[in-house]
Amino acid sequence: MLQGLLPAESFTIEQLQTILIDGRYCEVRMLYYVGKDLMRWVEQCAEFVGREPGLRTSGIEWQSFADMLVEDSPDPVREKLRTWGVADYRSIFTRAIGLNAVFADAPDRTALADDFIRNYHHYADHLYECKRSAGSYAPIRSTDFEFDLFASGEYSRMLERQWQDH
Repeated sequence: MLQGLLPAESFTIEQLQTILIDGRYCEVRMLYYVGKDLMRWVEQCAEFVGREPGLRTSGIEWQSFADMLVEDSPDPVREKLRTWGVADYRSIFTRAIGLNAVFADAPDRTALADDFIRNYHHYADHLYECKRSAGSYAPIRSTDFEFDLFASGEYSRMLERQWQDH
């Protein structure tokens, strides 16, 4: 509608701009929370490596796991994401980690410039690259470390079954 490809119906350009910015702001918040979970997982993996005598001096850092997640997610993880309707998981993961690199908490709408919100994906992509390249790390492959991905409801049901079995 903003580009004139569809009729604007009863919306003014200002109203359409507001709708666009509101939608993009929701994306920023969602990606921030996804990034929070991803960074928690990445940091836990790095902590595990730091405790394992055989891996401690391997050069495997948190970036190793972030890079593996983005560039070489295991087939079962990619398939699960596809069944959830996630077509471009790489962009989601990089942008989520990138936004988490600069925000300690989910940003309030008023703290962000409209231009940032409108183009957040460009900023977040570059923020991810900056964070990832901030230190050296050993690359790893998904075949080196086994992991899976669970939705919160799916994980809750798994825990429930484990508790029932005990």
